[in-house]
Amino acid sequence: MEDKTCPFKIILGSSSIARRNILAEMGYEFSLMSADIDEKGIRKEKPEELVMALAEAKADSIVSKLQTMNNQDKDEKPTILIAADTVVVYEGVVREKPANEKEAREFIKGYSGGHAATVGSVIVTNLKTGFRKGEWDRVEIYFHEIPDEIIEKLIEEGAVLHVAGGLIIEHPLIMPYVKEVVGTTDSVMGLPKALTEKLIKEAL
Repeated sequence: MEDKTCPFKIILGSSSIARRNILAEMGYEFSLMSADIDEKGIRKEKPEELVMALAEAKADSIVSKLQTMNNQDKDEKPTILIAADTVVVYEGVVREKPANEKEAREFIKGYSGGHAATVGSVIVTNLKTGFRKGEWDRVEIYFHEIPDEIIEKLIEEGAVLHVAGGLIIEHPLIMPYVKEVVGTTDSVMGLPKALTEKLIKEAL
């Protein structure tokens, strides 16, 4: 049966489970596509510029994949592509996914009793009209001291190895040690809801 409720389709250009969950929480139905880009090949001085360039590259990669698949555009409904990227900034330095357990351990030890920030971008493209707009969002996170045994448990469990800066503030082991979040948790997790909503509206 044709879905009459939503006048447009959404593609989430990400393989991140957290982003998928956030977009579902926002009440949208969507399909998933992941971008094949060399993230390490994209370098910018400022974290804000880096996350925008990475999201842009992801969007471009998916747009060209879709063109190859040639499923455009017998469709009446516009399709909105959402691409996003998040990095962690610690003492002015951009942190991406930790290279190994040792680096993840160093990252998390650094947050203990200290603070970090996340900078996240969202880029929305209307595949029917070609309209594209993106913005970034910054969140500051302050931590209590994180005990070594908690850090070891996190490393052992492994989820922290797959996220920017080894930082998962919504993780049950870490939550008790988060002192304050200045900004929104969904932004830290990879998709700021209010910003995403605003960009979708502007793109339609």
